[in-house]
Amino acid sequence: MNREPDWSLWRSFAAVISEGSLSGAARSLGLSQPTVGRHIETLEADLGIGLFERTLTGLKPNPTALKLYESVRLAQSSLAEAAILAAGAQDEGGGTVRLTASTMISNYVLPGILREVRALHPRIAIETVPSDSAENLLMREADIAIRMFRPTQLELVTRHLGDIPLVPVAHEDYLARRGRPTTLDDLWTHDMLGFDRSDAIISHARSLGYDLNRDYFPLRSDNQTHLWEMVKAGLGIGFGQLQLARRTPGLVALPLELNIPPMPVWLTTHRELFTSHRIRAIYDAVAAGLDAYINGATAPVSPR
Repeated sequence: MNREPDWSLWRSFAAVISEGSLSGAARSLGLSQPTVGRHIETLEADLGIGLFERTLTGLKPNPTALKLYESVRLAQSSLAEAAILAAGAQDEGGGTVRLTASTMISNYVLPGILREVRALHPRIAIETVPSDSAENLLMREADIAIRMFRPTQLELVTRHLGDIPLVPVAHEDYLARRGRPTTLDDLWTHDMLGFDRSDAIISHARSLGYDLNRDYFPLRSDNQTHLWEMVKAGLGIGFGQLQLARRTPGLVALPLELNIPPMPVWLTTHRELFTSHRIRAIYDAVAAGLDAYINGATAPVSPR
C-alpha cells in the first residue's frame, strides 16, 4: 500500500458498487463521472490492487472489491450514526431540518402546513424532499419522514397520525359533460384515470368482482401528481384523498363504496434526532398540521 486512501475515494468506491455504474455513482454523489472515475483509479493506486474489471458495459467489481464493500458500507453507517448523535446533541433555535414526504403530500398538503410551521419557527430552515421512495432516515437522507406505511426499524421514533380515506374523484366540468356515476357498474363506463405499470387499481377492482384490464383506463400514468392534475383538468375520474378533493375547487368526491383501504400516515424520525430542539419542534408542528388535515379527511363522503 502506497498511502492510506482519503475517505472521499472510499465513498466513490461504495457508490459505484451500490449504483452499478460510474454514471449512477456520479448522480448519487453530485459529482461528475470523470471525477468518480479518477477516484477509483486513485484508490486502486493507493491500495496497490485492482478492484474493478473494465468491460464494455462499465466497471465490474472483482471479489476483492465486494469483500471491501461490506466494510466500507458499515463505516458509512457508523459515520451517519455519528452525525445523528451530533445533531441530536444540538439545542439551538436555528439550524436546518430536512423533511421528506410523498409527492402528493409534499405538493398539495405540506405547503399549507409549512406556512404555520414557519410562523412558529422562523429561524429554522426547512429542506423538503418530495419523493415516493423510502428515503433512509438511518443514513441521514432526511431528518423527518411522512410515511404511508409503518416503519419497522428499532432506531426510529414513529407516530401513527391517522388514516386518510381514498375515494373516486372527478371535476364538476367532467361530470357535467358525462353525467355522474351512481353505481360501480356506471363507474367503469366512464373515462377512468389509472396507473401505467402498477396493477393496484385493477387488482382491487377484481377483488370486488369486476374483471377490468388496462383498456378500461384510457389515461394512465405512474406519477400520482400528474394523475391528480389530469383529474383537476376534467379529463376523467381518478382516485385520491378525500380531504384533498374537498379542498380543491371544482372537484367532487363521488359517494361510491369501493372498499379501498384507507392510507395510513406515520410521522417518523431517528430516536437520537428526537432530542434535538429544532427537529422536535418541527416534528411536533408538522404533526399538528397533519392531525388537522387527517381529521378533516375522516368525515363521510357526501354528494354535492
